[in-house]
Amino acid sequence: MLVRGEDARRFNLKTISDAARYAAKWQAGFGHDFVVRPDGYPGFSKTYGIRFAGVNEMSLDLTYQALASRQVDMIAGNSTDGRIAALDLVQLNDDRHYFPPYEGVFLIRKDSLSRITALGEIVQKLGGAISTDEMRKLNYEVDGAKRDKKNVVREWLARKGFVK
Repeated sequence: MLVRGEDARRFNLKTISDAARYAAKWQAGFGHDFVVRPDGYPGFSKTYGIRFAGVNEMSLDLTYQALASRQVDMIAGNSTDGRIAALDLVQLNDDRHYFPPYEGVFLIRKDSLSRITALGEIVQKLGGAISTDEMRKLNYEVDGAKRDKKNVVREWLARKGFVK
């Protein structure tokens, strides 16, 4: 869950529970799937006892701009989205652990590991090589700065020492 940075600082918001105290006066902006799925807004609002003044169903692309322009006060977002830092948004800690962790994993065929001997070593080096903050910055370079993703990835790989 994301809020404006200025609101997080003004109300000392660190967790979703902190923000729940203000929700009765706030507008929320969520995508259609989050609004209607039982494991989305219905379960979220029950877990946190949260009731907003209004819930606005909107395109996910519009939620970030709606939050930044004060049309809504909280949105459901992706923790690696580059617009978080660019728009001075704050991701609130899910202190009741409602949302499952979403983490990338490598899937490799066993026969590929035996055929390509260096593959296992490469995968080991890549594991844990990128933080959420780094991913946000890379995503911003592609989505916000409109840079070619191949160049952004190539530069990151070079900085990390994966390629020369």
